[in-house]
Amino acid sequence: MPRGCPRAVVACGLVVLAACALGAAVHAAVRPPRMAYELVKLPNGLTVVLLEDHSTPIVHAQIWYHVGSKDERTGRTGFAHLFEHLMFKGSKNVQPEQHASAISAVGGMSNAYTTEDVTVFWETVPAQYLPLVLWLEADRMASLRIDKDTFNREREVVKEERRMRIENQPYGRLPEVIYDQAFLAHPYKHTTIGSMKDLEAASVDDVREFYRTYYVPNNATLALVGDFDAKQAAALVTDYLGKVTRSERAIPRDIPREPEQRHERRVTLNESWPLPVVVVAYHVAADGAADSYPLHIAAKILSDGQSSRVYRRLVYEEGSALSAFGGANILEDPSLFFAVGVVQPGHDPKQVESALLEELDRLRNQPVTPHELERAKNQFTRDYIIGRESNQEKATQLAHAVVIHNGDAGSADGEFEIFLRTTAEDVQQVAKKYFTPQNRTVITVIPGQASAR
Repeated sequence: MPRGCPRAVVACGLVVLAACALGAAVHAAVRPPRMAYELVKLPNGLTVVLLEDHSTPIVHAQIWYHVGSKDERTGRTGFAHLFEHLMFKGSKNVQPEQHASAISAVGGMSNAYTTEDVTVFWETVPAQYLPLVLWLEADRMASLRIDKDTFNREREVVKEERRMRIENQPYGRLPEVIYDQAFLAHPYKHTTIGSMKDLEAASVDDVREFYRTYYVPNNATLALVGDFDAKQAAALVTDYLGKVTRSERAIPRDIPREPEQRHERRVTLNESWPLPVVVVAYHVAADGAADSYPLHIAAKILSDGQSSRVYRRLVYEEGSALSAFGGANILEDPSLFFAVGVVQPGHDPKQVESALLEELDRLRNQPVTPHELERAKNQFTRDYIIGRESNQEKATQLAHAVVIHNGDAGSADGEFEIFLRTTAEDVQQVAKKYFTPQNRTVITVIPGQASAR
């Protein structure tokens, strides 16, 4: 479940103090309790995962549509994220913005987000309002209204969001640069927010077709966690969402495969950034693959936080970088492992590149130390325990397991043991497999006039 990502923030807490103090013994003593979930498949194809939690009188609901930016066609990037916005703009029985206001009026919260692989809508409400949540979700799944004026307004909102988050931020385009240069064919090449050109070219008919194709019950998973009786909750889900008609056409999954990279790629670009940036990226395994778990460990050791290898060397020891970071962006399809250095004024980007390559090669050539391995495992112990504190976090883990791990809800618990069994030899093995010169993309970004986009 943990996903190292340039857009992800990992929680921290007091558990890590105990983990560091107790060392290896912590793993035997501290484990997140297994989740006693129930998995149901409705006749219309909707997958439902239910977990009773009577600790507080609330219910959290998440509905995951298995569609993200990787499902967008060339020239239509940004559709999944744009559609996330449109899902709040009214349906047959709900006025624009009324969905969120109805949840707020009963003391609840709601929101949504889009990733490369999924689009997720969620609500947290007092337990007695579960029928309201299910009715609202069923209404917009079955009868969303998409008119031209609403579409045009929301497109402008998304364009402004892109300006604020990407174009007007120093280094805001860094993820776009990395993925655009590292991928040739797979749609991970473009990021979730999409390009300004594609947003301007989008039409109402395009968006309506996207809705009819992907926003259907047989492409959705509902996770419910909270203060309810599972049988009664399943009956309510059937009464509301079970009546939404399934799509009779197959959900498109004809996503272009990324060809195996056989030669090192090097590129130098100009961006209007304050300082040069050096990136070293490698193609790696998909989420849930055996190699993904030691890759997560490698990412923590190499580039997670100020005690990581690249930060310690480039920032503290050499002073060649103002900042150094990276991660293993493990997604549904094979994605990237990368390390980044922002070059300190007065230093040569080549110096930063050499240091990054040497640290990545060190992972290949030498086993990580017992202390580093234990520290990384303690971090994962902390993350898993803290990741079970709320109903929302439990629902996220269960839904992620069902959707991304092909219905294997048990992996939400099973991954914990896999991480604890990971050895220094496992980490070195994946480093040898993936951190090779022929699988490497080296990107150097020099301050200057950015090329037209």
